[in-house]
Amino acid sequence: MKIGDRGVKAIMLRSMVQIVRRPVYWTGFLMLPLFLFLFIGSMLDKGLPTRVPAAIVDRDGSALSRGITQDLGGMQMVNLTHCAQSFSEARHLMQKGDIYGFFLIPENFQADLLAGRKPVITFYTNMTYYVPGTMLFKTFKSTAVYAKAGIAKNVVQSVGIDAENLASVMMPINIAARPIGNPQLNYGIYLGNSFIPCVLQLMIMLMTVFSIGQEIKYGTSVHLLKMADGSIFKAMFAKLFPQTVIWVVVAFFMTSWLYRFNHFPMNGSWGWMLLSELMFVLACQGFAIFVICVLPNLRFSLSVCALLGILSFSIAAFSFPVPSMYTGMQLFSYLVPIRYNFLIYVDQALNGIDITYSKWWFIAYIIFMLLPFTLLWRLKKYMQHPVYVP
Repeated sequence: MKIGDRGVKAIMLRSMVQIVRRPVYWTGFLMLPLFLFLFIGSMLDKGLPTRVPAAIVDRDGSALSRGITQDLGGMQMVNLTHCAQSFSEARHLMQKGDIYGFFLIPENFQADLLAGRKPVITFYTNMTYYVPGTMLFKTFKSTAVYAKAGIAKNVVQSVGIDAENLASVMMPINIAARPIGNPQLNYGIYLGNSFIPCVLQLMIMLMTVFSIGQEIKYGTSVHLLKMADGSIFKAMFAKLFPQTVIWVVVAFFMTSWLYRFNHFPMNGSWGWMLLSELMFVLACQGFAIFVICVLPNLRFSLSVCALLGILSFSIAAFSFPVPSMYTGMQLFSYLVPIRYNFLIYVDQALNGIDITYSKWWFIAYIIFMLLPFTLLWRLKKYMQHPVYVP
């Protein structure tokens, strides 16, 4: 080894050559994250899923049931693609995946209603597919409520109450709903700003662990340490710096794509959000280095990062609120960097509040960055004496 082959610059050049020469790095750093960004964003570009396939089972065939079917078919969220003749036929269509739910009007519906026998309207939704199932459930329930209100209106009018007094009888309390932060109830704003950074966290952790684990697995870590003059700090800094630059560029692109191109709410400072993304990248790398320090084995550390990255979609409160979790799961949700990225996004971009309310989340980033320094000595030991594990 020549003197010129040592030092930070030589290690950085070596790392860049590895990135350029290996397709897996191109895939992990650029192709896969950008594909997932665009896929998630385009999937919800209209804000909400619309025209979800569904079926109607009208076993009554009366004028009233046909009116309910017409009202249901006019709903934005529903596309009545099938008119089933029986419950079994509709269930078979849902099991095949042709529809995500069906609305069942029972026999003698109108006759039982006029006779005061309280007929039951039933609707079924496939909650295996959570978003379309939830949309259908909401629409089916609204249709049933509107049908009930329409029937009640006819009954009340038949006893002599005029139209002026009808509103106070049907709805004695007016409800004013004002959704804060996302008044359009846009699923893209909610899911895009949570799932896309979570994808970025997953890829950063996997690629960081992969690049370090490869050195240990194939014994090249000994050469890497020699190039760093035996300093694990210099070796890690120089090896990961080119990756950090790539991840920061991807993170900044993600931020500009969300808030500039997609016009998601940005009620705070661009500066604080960009700082958050920069620190988020460093925190994810720090967490990944800590994992491989604890488990200096490529297969084990990749498995742990993959597991934590996938669970982050749930435990970071994207699909279930933290206060409603069990106490242990609440604590676990704060063990991944994406949780703090989400909290800063809510404080700064969504609500636009003062930065002092987010200071603890930035401090958490710093803790993740410093975390690997507690066990770098262990990683150095394994890099000095690598053992190949298939």
